[in-house]
Amino acid sequence: MPKRLPLTKIRTSVAIAAVAMASVGITSQAQANERFILAHAMPSDHIFHAISERFIDEIQESEEFQIAYHQGGDLGDWTSLFEQSMQGVVPMTLTWGASEFDERLDLSWLGYVVSNWEDARDVYGPNGEMLEVYNSIFHDLDLHTIGIIPTDFGSLVIRKGVGEVPVNFPEDGNNIKVRVPPVPIAIDRFRNLGFASVPIPLSEVYTALQLGTVDARAFSTAVETYQQRDVLETNILTNDYFETAFWLVNKDWWEGLSEENRDLLQSAADDTVLWSWDEAQSLSEEFLDKVRDSGIDVVELSDEQIATAAQIVHETEWPEMEKLVGSEICSGIVNLAT
Repeated sequence: MPKRLPLTKIRTSVAIAAVAMASVGITSQAQANERFILAHAMPSDHIFHAISERFIDEIQESEEFQIAYHQGGDLGDWTSLFEQSMQGVVPMTLTWGASEFDERLDLSWLGYVVSNWEDARDVYGPNGEMLEVYNSIFHDLDLHTIGIIPTDFGSLVIRKGVGEVPVNFPEDGNNIKVRVPPVPIAIDRFRNLGFASVPIPLSEVYTALQLGTVDARAFSTAVETYQQRDVLETNILTNDYFETAFWLVNKDWWEGLSEENRDLLQSAADDTVLWSWDEAQSLSEEFLDKVRDSGIDVVELSDEQIATAAQIVHETEWPEMEKLVGSEICSGIVNLAT
């Protein structure tokens, strides 16, 4: 997930999107009852593109919709598309929770809601209870999420030459300098786990590891670990963080659809999201194997070590999140995690 990019101005992209929306009406097939834009900011090798293609193929079989598909950010970056969906200019997008618009969306960083794929699928997958939790926030922004898209669990990776393998927290942290995203919840988590948190933007992480500015990096998914393999020696599967994205629609647009068309879109989205869960877990396992093959030591924590780390996070991080999102939302998540 892109880590809290600054809010962008979108006058140009809104105008582009409006023109694109108009062009859909001009070029659409006569039998299409609904015409809308689906857009995301990622390139064709990203999972967003594969998800979009599968969804469009299924929808177009119904001949009820005409979809103008825009990938690669040609209608704006991910925060811009988030805002355009709020405004209804882009009715559907795949993106991340932009907490610039509502700080409660920092909920997506919350640690140890789940720690394995089976629980993650139950909690975040189609009909999972986190859909309702997030929609209680998104609805205030005139958004609705029809699906949560999985990426992977976050790990703690150690750069070459450090020689430390922290697995017991907080005692093994030993003030090891760990890069974290410049987000308060991330900074506090690894400080509470015994490390020296060093907030660094994502674009500077590789150089920081290469130069020894930090000894380790948190929130590293398997594919990111593999991409940075030449500067790493150990990958510790802390599983403290589960990275997700959101399949968002404009709420007014969604509720204005006929019940039949809304059900058709939701069913197609559910089928596509189910496929994305299988794909995400498969890719995670594939890249972990590649990480091992590259010579990096992959360390799995025991159930007891995971439970100890989770207890620290639950006792220190969750009360702070409750202040942000409110007791009703937080108590619902507590029930999911217990």
